[in-house]
Formats: sequence, C-alpha cells, structure tokens
Amino acid sequence: MAVSANRLELLQIADAVAREKVIDRKIVLAAMEDAIQKAARSRYGSETEVRAEINPRTGEIKLQRLLQVVEDFESPATQIPLADARLKNPDAAVGDFIAEPLPPMDFGRIAAQSAKQVIVQKVREAERDRQYDEFHDRIGEIVNGSVKRIEYGNVIVDLGRGEAIIRRDELIPREAFRNADRVRAYVYDVRREQRGPQIFLSRTHPQFMAKLFAQEVPEIYDGIIEVKSVARDPGSRAKIAVISRDSSIDPVGACVGMRGSRVQAVVQELQGEKIDIIPWSNDAATFIVNALQPAEVAKVVLDEDAGRIEVVVPDDQLSLAIGRRGQNVRLASQLTGWDIDIMTEAEESERRQKEFHERTQLFMAALDVDEVVAQLLATEGFGSVDELAYVGVDEIARIEGFDEETAEEIQSRANAYLGAIEAAQDAERRELGVADELRQVPGVTTAMMVALGKDGIKTIEDLAGCATDDLVGWNERKNGEVEKHAGILLGIELSRAEAEAIIMAARLAAGWITALPEPTETVEEGEAASAEL
Repeated sequence: MAVSANRLELLQIADAVAREKVIDRKIVLAAMEDAIQKAARSRYGSETEVRAEINPRTGEIKLQRLLQVVEDFESPATQIPLADARLKNPDAAVGDFIAEPLPPMDFGRIAAQSAKQVIVQKVREAERDRQYDEFHDRIGEIVNGSVKRIEYGNVIVDLGRGEAIIRRDELIPREAFRNADRVRAYVYDVRREQRGPQIFLSRTHPQFMAKLFAQEVPEIYDGIIEVKSVARDPGSRAKIAVISRDSSIDPVGACVGMRGSRVQAVVQELQGEKIDIIPWSNDAATFIVNALQPAEVAKVVLDEDAGRIEVVVPDDQLSLAIGRRGQNVRLASQLTGWDIDIMTEAEESERRQKEFHERTQLFMAALDVDEVVAQLLATEGFGSVDELAYVGVDEIARIEGFDEETAEEIQSRANAYLGAIEAAQDAERRELGVADELRQVPGVTTAMMVALGKDGIKTIEDLAGCATDDLVGWNERKNGEVEKHAGILLGIELSRAEAEAIIMAARLAAGWITALPEPTETVEEGEAASAEL
C-alpha cells in the first residue's frame, strides 16, 4: 500500500510517541487509525463510513467501507440492497453492516497535514488524561520538582511528567525561589481545565507538615504513631498532635528524634517554623491543657453543648498562654477544634463573684426573700428560678437552716414567679400574631414563640421552613478567627440536636414529611423472623 511511511517506520513512530509522551502504544495506533479514516473520507466523500485498521505487529493498513443493509436502497455511498448483501454474506439482515475493502490510496499534502493534526490532538488528549489520572491519585502526597519559572509571585514547578503551580498564598512567607531550585510541596488539588489538568501544590497546608514527619519518622510511616491533627501559622509556629498505638513508644520523643534530629529536618524544610509536638488525648480537657503548652493551666471548664472551653491560668501565665498576637491560643483552638476562652485566676474569681451577686439579686427579686436566704440558695449552686421550681422539695430542705415548710414556700413562690412570666409571654405572643398551633410542636415553649414571632415566624409552616442554623446560629472560621452568627432563639438554652428535632416535628405536623415506621420487635434468640410481602 502506498503511504508516506512504510510499515516498519509506522510502528517505530508509534513506539517513539508512546515512549516520549508516556502513554499506551494502543492509544497512539488508535489515533493513527482515526487520522487515516479522516483522510480517507476526504478522498471518498464525507458521507462515507470508513474504517481503518493498523495491524500492531506488521504495520499493515486495511481500509474498509461500511454499508448498511436496507430494503429501500437510496444512497450507494452508505447503503447496500438486501439482495446484494446476501451475495456477500448469506446471513445478512436489514440493519446489519457489510464491510467492503477499499483500494490503497496515496495521502496528498492536505490529507497528510489533516491526519497529522488528528494524531497530535488525540495524543495530547491522551497525555492530559494520563497526567490527570496520575496526579489525581497522588492528592495528599508530597512531590519533588524544580522551579521552572515564576509568574506574578506564583511558582511554576516542573514535576517531570507535568507542570504544577504553587500560588503565592500557598508559599511560606518570606521564602523565595529562583529558576532551577529544587522544591518539595504537597499536592492538595488536581482539576481538569480547558488548557489541560492543573496541579495545585502547597507548602502552607497543615498536611504538608504531617507528611514531612511521616518521611522523617519511621514510626509514623509504619502506622505505630498517628498524627491526629495539625495547626500551622506558616513560617512562624505550628502545633502537631500525635498518639502512639504502642504503649512502649513515646510519640513525642519519637518525633523529636535523637538530639532533635528528626524535628529539625522538618523545621529546616519549613524555613525555621517552630513546632510544638503535643501528645493527643481522648479527654478534651487534657488535650486542651497539652495544646496550650508551654503555658501552665490551673483549671478547665468544659461546655460541650456550646463547643467552648474556659481555661483559667495563673496571672503570670496569661501572656504565655495567649501568645504573641494570640498565636498560641489560636493554634491550640485549631488543633483541638474547641473555642478557647482564657482568663486569669483573678478574672475568674471576679466573674464568679459577679455571677453570685447576680443570682442573689435574682432570687431576692423573684422570690421576695431577704439577702441571707438568696445567698444560701446561690451558694448551694442554684442558678435560676427554674431550678428551684422543678427540683425536689427535699433538695431545698437539705440546705442548712431550711426546713420542709420553708422549702415548699420557696418552691411555691418560684412557681408563681414563672407563672407570671409565662402569662406575660403568652400575651406578647398573641399580640405578635403567633398561632396557637405552634404550641403543639414538641419542644416549643412560650418564650420561643415570642422570639420566633419577633422574627416573623408565626405558623407551623414558617417553622418547618427554618434550618437549624436559623434557630441556634452558627460559627464561621475566617483567617483563624471564629466569627459567630446569632440565631433567632438567641438567649434561650437550646442545643443543635434539640433545634433539629423541633424543626423535624414542625415539618411532620405540616405534612411535609411522613413519620418513620415503628421499629419491629426484637426476635427472641433462636427464633426465625418472618415478614409479609
């Protein structure tokens, strides 16, 4: 067959392209077949269905024309009558295709140029697919490369089989690269784009530090020590929490290494970033105390519902606990996932005295008792009138100087006070136009109805359309700082789980959803369960 390259050269070209572009040889041969088909159509007509096959061992090119078997013959270029088709293949039926061999053809200059474009395009697409698949599987790994060029502060890295980019905000502050510099970075994203796959690297990502430790500490690589969390202020300071699965191995000591050799290798790679290695603990309070090192902690008060923790430190440890520009407490918060409030022992004592005074004044006003009685109630840990109203009378009677009659009188006054508040809130609720039916939703109180009414939520349908964040608010972390957004029920003690249950109950009452079926009874052991279909 007369072609611009003989059969041997054709296979050699395919092999060379496959090696150079690191793609499968079959893909290159398929691209050549497509190119030959396109060139053949320009010769025999664009409506002609041409199929080209290249023998992968001999390089022989076979051209065929596909004709559809039809009864009503119209186009000789694409169709063949059923009678003629059965002469070639006795089993032919309407709708089948008959392949007719085409004579050898010479590729003209234009056809050859067109074929070349097809091959180049197909090979480029295959190369992009190969590159995307290769690096997409390496997301979460550290790669090595050399700086190819720098564009507007972004570093373009040559990875050998592709190019990647480290954007300015993913570089450690004050580090500078020049062309041909070696660089290590973390692959955090690979995207398909019009110009080809884009590989994004980072040297500020928290997991970059974790992976560096895995390279330097064999125990982490082997899974004996696990990195639980990492918090970084890139180029300045970082905290990393580790735990050992083997009680005989100290996770902190293993990460530090002999005379600090292991941690120093990581510090040098991160341009001198100071690293605090923290032992991870399943107990939140212990973990937070560890995370605030090197500061000493006197007391920890945990509020799991609010996701906050109060840490009390000695007066001389306050600046150390907070750190320069709040760095230490900010990193500890990122590491543990808790919002941390730090106060001195003097500030905590002042706050406790203030809370004690406020509770005393509340009891004096609400229960019409003298200061001594109010102080006794506050001292015993009662924080609100509700607690006095719903607690057992015997618990109030246990207070020194109280008897059962006094306890009953205090509880009676507490109930009367709460009843007056309830009546006032109910009147306000009616004035706001909040529907009575809203009270039927489990968990909704009169105080909630007033707060909802002030925000325009007056019916079950209105409440059903709310989200949990609408009711209790949400936290948003920006630049390491937690920004709080208040909910409609601000000031009313309500957990996210309770808010979600209220919304789901409202949707059920509004008919938006149907109740889940009751769970079936547990089958006695040894008995077979049967169900009717």
